[in-house]
Amino acid sequence: MEEKKSKSLKIFLYISVWVMIWGSVASLIDFPLLKNNIYQEGDLYQYLTFSSTAFISILGAKFIYKKIKL
Repeated sequence: MEEKKSKSLKIFLYISVWVMIWGSVASLIDFPLLKNNIYQEGDLYQYLTFSSTAFISILGAKFIYKKIKL
């Protein structure tokens, strides 16, 4: 039972770290685009920026998850 709790906690932390990575990368991409008036806050392109980085982040997380075998 303890092993199952430990594995669940590891998976929860792994997902949490990936969400933070995704948010940070997406924001780093988004910030200069907003500052240079490439698009406005709440625009469709901002949605696409965050969605595409989320998709790439999910692919990266799945790839690394298979390698580290939590």
